[in-house]
Amino acid sequence: MATARIYQTATPLNSGKVLVTGGTGSSGYLASAELYDPSTGIFSPTASMATRRDGHTATLLDGGKVLVIGGVGSSGYLASAELYDPSTGIFGPTGSMTTGRYLHTATRLNGGKVLVIGGLGSDGYLASAELYDPSTGTFSVTGSMATGRNGQQATLLDDAKVLITGGIGPSGYLASAELYIGAGLEDSKVFGVSR
Repeated sequence: MATARIYQTATPLNSGKVLVTGGTGSSGYLASAELYDPSTGIFSPTASMATRRDGHTATLLDGGKVLVIGGVGSSGYLASAELYDPSTGIFGPTGSMTTGRYLHTATRLNGGKVLVIGGLGSDGYLASAELYDPSTGTFSVTGSMATGRNGQQATLLDDAKVLITGGIGPSGYLASAELYIGAGLEDSKVFGVSR
């Protein structure tokens, strides 16, 4: 890469290239981004984000844009989000989350929305979750997990539920797991304990 970095993201694009965003380097939090082209094995610069951040997420949306969410920057935990458009190579604004969060997960659901779960915020380990709707560019609050956690994994299952595993919470490292059931699945319950 052109810039040494840690806590960055790397997101495969529909073109086959990989978008690398942000992180922390020798100069501090980074706003820079790069594209890796597997056909040449070369990294090249692309436009920078509006906000320097690390510990964020970068999720490929159904339309091919990349949603960059949250993380931490010089002002603390970030609620802001940006959209990268591969056709222009530019980051643009979109709505912000209701809660700044770091080391959270962002999972694209079958309907195209993105489920943002947990992380670390100004209130500590977060149990809260939000949904991003690409059609409106807005975030809305959805149900909360039973346990606040960050550094967890979130996996979309074949039945459209999302399995949340592990992480760290107020009691330490977690072996627990939860299921995001989601609107329209089973009953009105949003999160449930995985058995």
